[in-house]
Formats: sequence, C-alpha cells, structure tokens
Amino acid sequence: MSGDRPSPLVIERILRDRQGIWQQIVAEGDLNALTGRMLASSAIALACYGAVLGAFHSPLMALTSALKLPLLFLVTLAICLPTLYLFNLVFGARLSVRQSLALVMVAITVTSMLAVAFAPISLFFLITAPDYGFFKLLNVAILTLSALVGLRFLTGGMQVLNDHGLLAPATAAANAPAQVSVPAASAPAQVNAPVAVTAGGTPGTATAGGAEPVAVPAGAAVASAANGAAPEGTSATTTAPAPAAVPAQWGGQPGTAFPPGMVPPGYPAQQRHWGNPPVRRGEPTQRPASMTLLYIWILLFGFVGTQLAWTLRPFFGDPGQDFSLFRSIDGNFYAEILRTIANL
Repeated sequence: MSGDRPSPLVIERILRDRQGIWQQIVAEGDLNALTGRMLASSAIALACYGAVLGAFHSPLMALTSALKLPLLFLVTLAICLPTLYLFNLVFGARLSVRQSLALVMVAITVTSMLAVAFAPISLFFLITAPDYGFFKLLNVAILTLSALVGLRFLTGGMQVLNDHGLLAPATAAANAPAQVSVPAASAPAQVNAPVAVTAGGTPGTATAGGAEPVAVPAGAAVASAANGAAPEGTSATTTAPAPAAVPAQWGGQPGTAFPPGMVPPGYPAQQRHWGNPPVRRGEPTQRPASMTLLYIWILLFGFVGTQLAWTLRPFFGDPGQDFSLFRSIDGNFYAEILRTIANL
C-alpha cells in the first residue's frame, strides 16, 4: 500500500497488514464488508484456477471445473464452520460467528490466491508435458502447499485472538487477580526530639557552672568556636537533617546481613534500585483448549475437503473418457493418489 490509501485487493492487505486484519477481527469492525471482499476474491481466484485444471480435457470441462472448485471450498466451509464455532463455545471461548467466519475466510483467501499464482506454472506444464498423471499430481501438490500456507494464517489469527483473551473463558478472566502496583515504603518520618545542651555549648558535653540547659532540636549543630563566640544567651546554629537510622541486621533473619542488591526498609523509595516487574501481557501460561481443538478442526477440514473433492470429481478430466459432470462414487481420494503415483 502506498501512503494511507487502502489497497483495492484484499489479499494485498492481508499479506501486508495482517496485524491490522487481526485487530479488525478482534474489534469486529466492519466484518461484513471484509468477509464479502474475501469471499468474492476467493471465488474469482478459484474459478480461474479451476478453468486451468479442466483445460486438460476440454473447454466444457474447464467451464465446469471453474464452477466446481469454488463450490468445493465454500461447501467444505459450510460443513465445518459450525463445528469450529461450537468447539469454541464448549471450551469457553468468546468468539462470535462473524469472527470465526472471518478467520476461516482469511485462510481460504490466502489459499485461493496462492493457487491462482501457480496457475501459469500449471498451464506451462499442460502445454509442454501433457501427461494426465503428472498433471494431476502437480496440481494436487500446488493445492496442498497453498492450503498449508492458508492454514498457517488461520493458526496465526487464532493466536492473536488468544492473546486478546477471546479464547479464554470469561469467568477465568473475571476471577484473575488484578496486579496492583504497591509503592515502596517511604522513609520513616524524622522526629526532632529535643536534646539538652548548655547555652553556648555543644551537644553531648557536660554542663558546668550550673549553666541552665537549653532544648534544641535533634540534628542541630552549634557553631564552632572558630566562627566566633555567639552573643550571651544565644547560640548560632545550622540545622541539617539527621540521617535515617539503618539497622545493621536484617529483621527477617536475625544474625544475617542484608542480601546483596537488597535495601533495608528504612530507605526512601527513590533509593531502591529495582522497580516493579514489567507486566507481560498476551503471554498465556498454557495453551487453551481452543487452540488444541483448532488443530483437530484443521484435520477435520482437510478430510472433509478431500472427500468432497472426490465426490465432485472430475476436475481434470481423463482424456481417455468422455465428458461427464460427475462420476460414480467409488474408492476414495487417497487410494486414487497412491494409484496415480504407482502408475507414473
């Protein structure tokens, strides 16, 4: 995207600004328009790629494959989406139907766009090496690779939703203890206790000649004799704050000194050399059940998709057989792939 102008292609936005896509899904902002654009882009891309597949047999097969390939993905989505949504509900996730649909449509959009990006390569081998078995395995590999990349986007999006707490039960999020930053204990208040000193004398000296003691605040220092004698009955003093009393031993463990790096409790907060540990958000302590079930759902999506593809065949069209819209349901997709590999 250039500047702030949004790209007209939804796939470009998905690839360039995937975090923006995830945040839009989290906030459920204009998801209907986003899902509609992804649906239209996927249908067009899959129709183009399906036409290349069917071109191996005939133009009529190309037309039917262009219709059946988008149908394959959309019907598979319609079959498997309720399972994903209900799995999330059972295990306490707070995903809505629109969020689940948008997440899966991101994966399908990436898969379809990657597949149509491989269409020129598939067409090249169709023209230069028109072997039915090789052409079929080549396109199965292309679709498999594209699907793996698309599912990678799906797991990444679910992880972002997990970081925002949408896959965790609401009760667990509500009952989680809030982290409260407790300020460090401030230094104890200074108490200016009066100290008895003689007028014109210094603290701690004995009174001589019956001089009457004068009460002065603690921490007050009487001017030294070097600065000159003070007038009679007065004393020149400069007040300095008394240092906070710091115990030499650790109160919690008698007889032991403070551990290295620790500061006694009497120190002011600004003299402590450590702060509160940073709160790391979006890092769950364990993988929620919804993420584990997502991988199970991906396997289910793959099995349903391959079986449905076998039901809707032919997509390529064996040149040794006449055109037919559908074939009889016998065997399965995996047995056919193994048989094709053995016959190469």
